[in-house]
Amino acid sequence: MDQFKKQPRLPKFAIPKRYDIRLKPDLSACKFAGTVSIDLDIVAGTRFIVLNAAELSINPGSVCFSPRNSSKVFEASEVELVEEDEILVLDFAETLPLDLGVLAIGFEGVLNDRMKGFYRSTYEHNGEKKNMAVTQFEPADARRCFPCWDEPACKATFKITLDVPSELVALSNMPVVEEKVNGPLKTVSYQESPIMSTYLVAVVVGLFDYVEDHTSDGIKVRVYCQVGKTTQGKFALNVAVRTLELYKEYFAVPYALPKLDMIAIPDFAAGAMENYGLVTYRETALLYDEQHSAAANKQRVATVVAHELAHQWFGNLVTMEWWTHLWLNEGFATWVSYLATDYLFPEWKIWTQFLDECTDGLRLDGLAESHPIEVEINHAGEIDEIFDAISYRKGASVIRMLQSYLGAECFQRSLASYIKKHACSNAKTEDLWAALEEGSGEPVNKLMNTWTKQKGYPVVSVKVKDQKLEFEQSQFLSSGCHGDGQWIVPVTFCCGSYDKKKSFLLQTKSETHDVKEFFSDSNKSGIAHFWIKLNVDQTGFYRVKYDEELAARVRYAIENKYLTATDRFGILDDSFALCMARQLPLTSLLTLMGAYREELEYTVLSNLISITYKVGRIAADAKPELMDDIKQFFVNLFQYSAEKLGWDAKQGESHLDAMLRGEILTALAMLGHEETLTEAMRRFHAFLNDRNSPLLPPDIRKAAYVAVMQQVNSSDRAGFESLLRVYRETDLSQEKTRILGSLASCPDQGIVLEVLNFVLSPEVRSQDAVFGLAVSKEGREVAWTWLKDNWDLISKTYGSGFLITRFVSAIVSPFASFEKVKEVEEFFATRTKHSIARTLKQSLERVNINANWVQSIQEENNLAEAVLELAYRKY
Repeated sequence: MDQFKKQPRLPKFAIPKRYDIRLKPDLSACKFAGTVSIDLDIVAGTRFIVLNAAELSINPGSVCFSPRNSSKVFEASEVELVEEDEILVLDFAETLPLDLGVLAIGFEGVLNDRMKGFYRSTYEHNGEKKNMAVTQFEPADARRCFPCWDEPACKATFKITLDVPSELVALSNMPVVEEKVNGPLKTVSYQESPIMSTYLVAVVVGLFDYVEDHTSDGIKVRVYCQVGKTTQGKFALNVAVRTLELYKEYFAVPYALPKLDMIAIPDFAAGAMENYGLVTYRETALLYDEQHSAAANKQRVATVVAHELAHQWFGNLVTMEWWTHLWLNEGFATWVSYLATDYLFPEWKIWTQFLDECTDGLRLDGLAESHPIEVEINHAGEIDEIFDAISYRKGASVIRMLQSYLGAECFQRSLASYIKKHACSNAKTEDLWAALEEGSGEPVNKLMNTWTKQKGYPVVSVKVKDQKLEFEQSQFLSSGCHGDGQWIVPVTFCCGSYDKKKSFLLQTKSETHDVKEFFSDSNKSGIAHFWIKLNVDQTGFYRVKYDEELAARVRYAIENKYLTATDRFGILDDSFALCMARQLPLTSLLTLMGAYREELEYTVLSNLISITYKVGRIAADAKPELMDDIKQFFVNLFQYSAEKLGWDAKQGESHLDAMLRGEILTALAMLGHEETLTEAMRRFHAFLNDRNSPLLPPDIRKAAYVAVMQQVNSSDRAGFESLLRVYRETDLSQEKTRILGSLASCPDQGIVLEVLNFVLSPEVRSQDAVFGLAVSKEGREVAWTWLKDNWDLISKTYGSGFLITRFVSAIVSPFASFEKVKEVEEFFATRTKHSIARTLKQSLERVNINANWVQSIQEENNLAEAVLELAYRKY
């Protein structure tokens, strides 16, 4: 049996064709029993059958194989569950015939509380706490519910039967065929599914209400939620119906199942899961309350629904062959969710907000400890860690870059033919490139391999010399080190006007382009108008570095509002990244930030805000004596937009202004702006007296909560206690996470420790604890000590799921000293495991980057004078 251990993939002796699964969950004892009959094709001479199973008790006497063309039944002589490898090895003592047959297995398991496999979630009904049973199988946890070939390429059909309490709702991927009530229990049988991977099988059993609608071609769509919350499901229902209709047109293939259910689960580790025909969600990603949800919550629901429904085609109908190609699922669904949201809500300008996705990808991929989009996976424990900004955000960004290069129509046509060709089957990255290459005639495979098979991305430097532009690419690393990667880069640039746009493929290290005609035009209109912007509309996944003269011209173009919002965003974001990599002085970054003082565009300002938080933290470590002036400069940056927006919503204002108001006021509260803090407290007290007070609508609540916590300390705890009361009284998940995200911003170390202990208490669902880790700069050391003291509990609670990685990155990454790197390494030397190895390395790299950045700021000349001038400049 040893030959099957420590292997990344299952042997290919047997191919599953169909599963007949019967499950009987016991919701009070939190256990389940089950049987599975698997139609197998034995394709190689073997006495062994090896499949996946984990945390199950197998009944050895139940295990047998019945070949179709023989009356002989083969009983297993030895049954071994190898927990370390999550495999079930069945030895039949004699060679099995090369034939189709049925493998039968009986088993039992526990409804765990770890939000993976077949697990329990809790909810309240009429004041009574109850359990529901839920599945979450991606990436590799179907094996925790029933023995199976738990690999995406092992597609089969599934016939599911459930024995459940008769008063409960029982859902699965397919519609119900028959329901037989037998006293307190009922047996529910479902239609057999089309061919699909095990990770997409789903079962939910509990007490639910629903709202229902139909698409124009008769697909029944329902949103299930806890009893009494159905009105909160209506927005998602509307989005789902319209999105299904859009995708049917876009992919030129109809939705494959007769129904689509979407269901809100109180305890849910991810944002949502695209199970075929039964999509599960966190409540915050599916439910929208007109009165108590913010504009940002509405947008989140729309994009998550669009993302999960994209998977019904890209992932479920056509499935990646192995986890190396996960990005095909996630990168594509991320990209297409923006396409759908833009179609449904054009006024949200969602493609501008896509830049946030791109930036997250660039930030992670600027690390030496990043990984290629296509990453080798050799152990199931490694899969969770690649559900990250590379697979989702870099994946989506390179798809957008390619679509921009090939053209939207050609791209859509080629996608439709890819889906048609690989429907009900599996595909690799190369299959997508082949379809796009065939449809476009462009060398897609050669171009895209440089983006998916190596990690990182380039910075393209540009300078003017003798009326020529000189372009040079080199690998960008946030550490400032030199990498040796080289890419085929689709470069776009415009000179002085968006009418004058050029594009070319930069295939070598450097290239020169003649721009004489632009110079002659700029001489007529004045040399100042001759600005150059590379990576027009930020469609390329790369950074840009301008020489000093071009950088000054770009700053001029921003101040004079010549550039689009996407380009203003790009210049700011690239400059911040170059400053972190010590390729641009902080003085230059701050001067550029000053050019954004009249900015009103949501996405640009939102990024400016997050940059002020990061620069503020680093500057406080490097030059604490300058912090008052730096904060004053940041307050000045936001005054213009804060005054324009005010505290109260304007009649008919845009969705984006509603989101921006909350972010601007939160930033001013974090900066300790006195007027903002005073007004926030006034409104918060009105809200405490009346939870429906118009003085504190959902869009500005986070700002008020942060303002409250800025003024809390160990001797004045009233605001903290009031927020905890609001947390305990609300049953809206979005409100709870808003509060959790504000509590640890308190500068008082004693309060931060209380908050961290609170997030591990039973009052906070374990999926939500990570929201409470956004700790103030003053609380960093407290948080690190707390993490060490509670590591065994955290490790036990979160096991190998991806949530444990958030604890490591949130608490380790903000540090900025080389000593801390050693301390963290020493602590984890005996405590590391597969599921956090990559995250730990990335977090430590970030600390090293921060420490080097602090040193370089300390060595900067003229910083104090520049900050003083910026802080008190009169405009």
